[in-house]
Amino acid sequence: MAGQIPIDGIHHLRLTVTDVARSREFYTQLLGFEIAAESPAPGDPAAEAAYPVLWGGVVMIRGNFLLGLRPVAKAGDRFDEDRVGLDHLSFNVGSKAELDKAVKMFDERGVPHGPIKTLEGFGILVLPFRDPDNIQVELTAPLA
Repeated sequence: MAGQIPIDGIHHLRLTVTDVARSREFYTQLLGFEIAAESPAPGDPAAEAAYPVLWGGVVMIRGNFLLGLRPVAKAGDRFDEDRVGLDHLSFNVGSKAELDKAVKMFDERGVPHGPIKTLEGFGILVLPFRDPDNIQVELTAPLA
């Protein structure tokens, strides 16, 4: 096949999690995602048909980005970025002031995080933290 496939951004990302309710709360309450689609409750006649698409989980939306949570990981499993697959997620914010606000919010809510780091070569500031399954998430702001 000659040439390249003309992609236009990321449509969605789905994370495998151990506890969908806990992860749902993290991403909705901390990062402002809203629920776009949710698996029907067990016993609901629609649950069986929805399972191959939603895997008993939820799809959330923020702007044009969809984030799915798939609760099929074994209890006690923890994310490890040194295995094949996802390394981390990074979301844009508008400024260092927004990163400073995030640090304050994380501290108030007891969310562990690293320091804001400057990546001069990329022209960005990065604030790393972890979701309930240990997936590294970052907030990234421009240096200017």
